[in-house]
Amino acid sequence: MGRPRGGLTTKIHALVDARGLPITLKLTPGQAHDGRSAADMLATLGDGDMLLADRAYDSDALRADIVARGAWANVRPMPNRKQRFAFSPFLYRYRNLVERFFNMRR
Repeated sequence: MGRPRGGLTTKIHALVDARGLPITLKLTPGQAHDGRSAADMLATLGDGDMLLADRAYDSDALRADIVARGAWANVRPMPNRKQRFAFSPFLYRYRNLVERFFNMRR
């Protein structure tokens, strides 16, 4: 889908539930930024849900969208971020559910 220096590449983005089962999948070009493609994937988030995401999703706009939906964001902050948000390393360990989803064989 995209042509960066290394050739044609594609990224697969996944939103999974607490059991590691897919809720939403999305394909983007390999050179596209992860955070920009996340806004439309978060439509399923609601009151009391929690998003566990890596640093690519650490933006003020994305955090504001998550709060507006009534959900919580436990996103690992960028190292150069001036404003710090609450972050739980204990909860962040459960982000491996999405990694396990990609390695699932069914």
